[in-house]
Order: sequence, then structure tokens, then C-alpha cells
Amino acid sequence: MKSLFFTTNMKLADIIHADYKLLLLFPRFGLNLGFGDKTVKEYCDISGVPASFFIMICNIYAFEHYLPDNKDIEATDVNQLILYLQKSHAYYQDNRIQDIQNQLLVIAENCEQQHRKVLNRFFEEYKNEVINHFAYEENTVFPYIQNMIKGEKSAGYQIEIFDQNHTNIDDKLNDLKNIIIKYLPRNSMLQEKTNILFNIFSLEEDLSKHSLIEDKILIPLVRKLENRYGK
Repeated sequence: MKSLFFTTNMKLADIIHADYKLLLLFPRFGLNLGFGDKTVKEYCDISGVPASFFIMICNIYAFEHYLPDNKDIEATDVNQLILYLQKSHAYYQDNRIQDIQNQLLVIAENCEQQHRKVLNRFFEEYKNEVINHFAYEENTVFPYIQNMIKGEKSAGYQIEIFDQNHTNIDDKLNDLKNIIIKYLPRNSMLQEKTNILFNIFSLEEDLSKHSLIEDKILIPLVRKLENRYGK
């Protein structure tokens, strides 16, 4: 029976043709184009990337109703997952968010002062929220996990604290989106506004998948580690 999802035996080029948005994952895995007719497994092996982990992430991004099963989750290397999440954080901040900010500056410069101030304020608040969100994971959550693996316990902290406070960071992005859609003057910069909206919608989708990976893979994995090493 043919799999409903991508597998490591498929040609990587075929997977990209099936969902071009998966190209956005390449920087987070250190992958590049020019892989010929190699399968996912062949190219991942050459590139030093766990093929099963890569294809699991591809399936999460490509298929709305896909969730990894317990076997896939348990087979995931926690250090590899943390590395992927760290590279994702850098990618969001240095590429995706920076691109939107550059586009927004062009639009804001061509708006009246009141609209310019609102646009800049909402984006700066969103950017700061993202930076703080990622910094908490980088400085608290990930070191806690890595120390636990090394046998170093962090008194007073456990992954349940992260789970209970793991909120979405897209509310202000949604506000910004609505300002551009509903309230900016109708007679100016349609193409620029359309382009930035496509980027914002794309970033929202990407971040929702990022949160799903943390909720459905990272947190269950760490709970198992806590049971193994002691909370």
C-alpha cells in the first residue's frame, strides 16, 4: 500500500515538486540544492542529517493532519531536535522577520504619520515578543534538557512549566495583518501590501508548525527523559 505521507525512500526532488514550501526547511538542516535524483535517505546520509528526522519534519509541514506516532517520537534524538529548533529560531529572526521588517519600512515611509507610527509600533512589539520567547527557550528550556541528559538536575524546574506557559506568539502579527488589510489607504502600494501580507501569512503558518513540533515532540520527549533521569 502506497504511503499517504513522504518517506525517506522517495526522491528529494519529487518531494519538493509536491510541496515547494519545504524549501524553507533547507537552511535549518544545512541542506542545499543540486542533489540530482538522490533519495531523501541518500542525500541526508551525505549531508550528515538524520533522514527519518528530516522526513518527519517535512511531513509535519506538508500535511495538515499528520502527527508523528510514538515510535517516531521516541526515535528522535533530543540533541538533534534542539539543534533544529535553535537553527529555526535564527532563521526566523535573521531571515523571515527581517524580510517583513524591510518590506514594512517601505510601506510605512509612504504612509501618513499616524499609520506609520501604528505599523512600526505593532511590528516592534511583535518582534520583541518573538525575541523574548526564543530567548527563554534558548537560555532556560534547552539548557535544562541538555543538563538533564548529562545527569545535572535543575532544581525547581521541569518541562511542565514550559508546557503551561507555551503560548502562541502570533496575536500581534494578526493585528498587523488586519491593519494592512483593513485600514491603510486604499489608493497606494497595492503590490507592496500584497507581498508583505503573503509573507506574514506564510510566517504565521510556519510558526504554528514550529509550535506543534515543540508541543507534540519536544515536550513528550522531555517528559520521558524526566521519568528516566528524575525530575
